[in-house]
Amino acid sequence: IFAGMEDVDPRSVLGSGDVKYHLGATGRYVTHSGRPIEVHLATNPSHLEAVDAVVMGRTRARQERWGSEGTTRMLPVTLHGDAAFAGQGIAAETLNFADMEGYTVGGTVHVIVNNVVGFTAEPRYLHSSNFASDLAKRLSIPVIHVNGEDADAIWWAGRIATDYRYRFRSDVVIDLIGFRRHGHSEVEEPTTIQPVLYKKIKQHPMLWEIYGERIHKSSDELDELRTRLTDGLSRVQEQGRTHSRRPVFWTLPQFWGRYHGGLHETAFEVETAVTAERLAEVAGRITHVPDTHNVHRKVQKILTQRAEMAAGKRNVDWGMAEAMAFGSLLWDGVRVRLTGQDTRRGTFNHRNAAVIDTETTEPYVPLANLHPEQGVFTVIDSPLSEAAAVGFEYGYSREFPDALVCWEAQFGDFANGAQIIIDQFLSAAEDKWKLLNGLVLLLPHGYEGQGPEHSSARIERFLQLAAQDNIQVCQPSTSGQYFHLLRRQVLRNWRKPLILFMPKSQLRVDMACSPVSELSEGGFQRVVPDREVTDAKVVLLCSGKIAHELRAERAKRNVTDRAIVTVEEFYPFPEKELDEELERHAGAKKIVWVQEEPANMGALSFMRHQLRPIVGDRHLTSIKRFESASPATGSAKAHVLEQQALIRLAFA
Repeated sequence: IFAGMEDVDPRSVLGSGDVKYHLGATGRYVTHSGRPIEVHLATNPSHLEAVDAVVMGRTRARQERWGSEGTTRMLPVTLHGDAAFAGQGIAAETLNFADMEGYTVGGTVHVIVNNVVGFTAEPRYLHSSNFASDLAKRLSIPVIHVNGEDADAIWWAGRIATDYRYRFRSDVVIDLIGFRRHGHSEVEEPTTIQPVLYKKIKQHPMLWEIYGERIHKSSDELDELRTRLTDGLSRVQEQGRTHSRRPVFWTLPQFWGRYHGGLHETAFEVETAVTAERLAEVAGRITHVPDTHNVHRKVQKILTQRAEMAAGKRNVDWGMAEAMAFGSLLWDGVRVRLTGQDTRRGTFNHRNAAVIDTETTEPYVPLANLHPEQGVFTVIDSPLSEAAAVGFEYGYSREFPDALVCWEAQFGDFANGAQIIIDQFLSAAEDKWKLLNGLVLLLPHGYEGQGPEHSSARIERFLQLAAQDNIQVCQPSTSGQYFHLLRRQVLRNWRKPLILFMPKSQLRVDMACSPVSELSEGGFQRVVPDREVTDAKVVLLCSGKIAHELRAERAKRNVTDRAIVTVEEFYPFPEKELDEELERHAGAKKIVWVQEEPANMGALSFMRHQLRPIVGDRHLTSIKRFESASPATGSAKAHVLEQQALIRLAFA
């Protein structure tokens, strides 16, 4: 620990790593009775309480790995600051998971390390209630207040809390009330803010002195003990300085053995197509509901249409492509977990993963009834939470690298509520802590006149976080592309988060739907070329919904000199594929990036930087909305005028 804290090898973490007190650890602790306990200390950022939900997700996943003994074998313990527990919203969001299906961990022991100081503020500035722990009153759980200077009482509080948790599978809160001898940190001068309090603290004896007197130790015995301990610490501190490099305190479990991080390599690519025979088998199961189940007439219509899609009578829409991707993975034993707000039905009524009996309200989940040896399928309507919900799934995916774990936002904009988790865990965990994960964020995105909070999933924010191949940022334009992308995510051994921008209005539009043959052939295309135009004067580069609108306008105008090329994966940037496609259109002297988003949003800034070396001396320009402080207009009619202007400009 001394070697790590004193930074014996600073060059080993230049440009990466994290401050020491954020780093996690794994190890074995042996009790006085000789019983070994495996201990995992989670890595965490300085964003207080953000790690709580991550710990819950990791715990849930580990418990599922252990099966019926899971809640007995694994105990989550979370440590909170008093100010943070009372003031941080994610603490309340995480507490809310306590007894919810798909989230419960059989009880958590919460310890509020209550030092009566939040940075420099007194309790009266930190919470309106008598105790910092009063937030926990929303649950029917015990809250144990204990004096931090009564060591025996602290022991009993821990024992009572643990026994209660195992007996009733319930959360328990220990409010450990003490004080901070040196204020917020050891280098501060707390008397400038709280002079009276810290005058008392300065005169107050140390806890070990109080306890020594309580158990009738003489001053000589205490001096001897202090000398022995400080001499021992000094000795091992010197030993720590002989280390040639900073120690690593954590190890990844064996189930991470075959997965890789780092930069992307073509060797990671895999076959994602599924045979027509297997697709037919999967489709037969996911479009079938037992005769005893009373199906809503609208849902029955969807199931009938999906059977027609599988038979080739209709193009496969996004809901069916997703179900086929999930089903084909589950068929081969892969675990799939999908959560989010209104996720079972799907915000746009496009999924219906749980078919509700109209008489009994009992759900039937076709994807969970493929065959007896299939992978575990979980689909859950999450509580109205983003930060804790995404944190939970991030933690879960950390413990199931071999599973497809997805969180879906009701609208992509709602991911804003989880920005701390995205910034500090998803995008940076590999760089800071060498920890990988493969969480998928499904973010509905597209400008359709639904206002500022229902249009943009903020592509620009994710592209600003992209570096060193840390994340994948994709916007597939067809259901077939979506099918292959989901399968690629879990079948590759390359584990990176996938940020996936989903359509809304395009979920059933025929231009965005693929024939079933595209699921049994080919794979995900990072760039979709334009094979219709052979002698282009202008290449329109775009991504997502606007590609279909541009193609429709081109057909309407009977234009033959504009190629429309879609970028399906922004990051890692498909330089080779784009270079090859632009070379095919060598006669085009003008390259235009077209986007729906305002000039200061979307992929424009990112694409301009990436395209410049590829375009060469050709003219590079863009079509976009005017820069704006808000993502979109609140008027549906104004939206139509703006969108029509964009399309006209592309063909001007």
